[in-house]
Amino acid sequence: MPNSDILPIIQNSIQNKILEIRGQRVMLDRDLALMYGVSTGRLNEQVKRNEGRFPEDFMFQLSAKEFKNWKSQFAISKSDKMSIRRKPHAFTEQGVAMLSSVLNSEKAIQINIAIMRIFVKFREIGRSYKVLAEKLDELEKKYSRHDKQIGEIFMSLRCLTRGYNKDNETKQEIGFKISK
Repeated sequence: MPNSDILPIIQNSIQNKILEIRGQRVMLDRDLALMYGVSTGRLNEQVKRNEGRFPEDFMFQLSAKEFKNWKSQFAISKSDKMSIRRKPHAFTEQGVAMLSSVLNSEKAIQINIAIMRIFVKFREIGRSYKVLAEKLDELEKKYSRHDKQIGEIFMSLRCLTRGYNKDNETKQEIGFKISK
């Protein structure tokens, strides 16, 4: 188990490595390999040896367009770009969980536990944003009806104070008139 003093640092570095690609939260093979303390080649070798454990909803390879976009978004030094020979593999939450079974080391297990906790936290945050958005929509609908009703009340009050009806016709005064 990682030291509790460095746990927030580990969590922060994991959060920074989770990307959204194809509408899914994923982590790239090179980032996972670095966290597990193995080479990217070794990680991908273990995945290839266990292909049946990694269907497309667990792992996919970035398309040429996605790869180009990913490289352009991050400040990657020229030497880093030179070392990227293949398009990276992206692992979904389920794929990351499966990695702990093919990378059989204590470090891989501990890192996977931390990653799974971050993915769960992201889901919880997503749910709370959805609930908040639904409540805002509900309030907006509720008060938009009230705005119309309040507008009608003000129009009626203006008519009473100005001596006009809603059709802007002059009202006849009611009551006794005393001539002078």
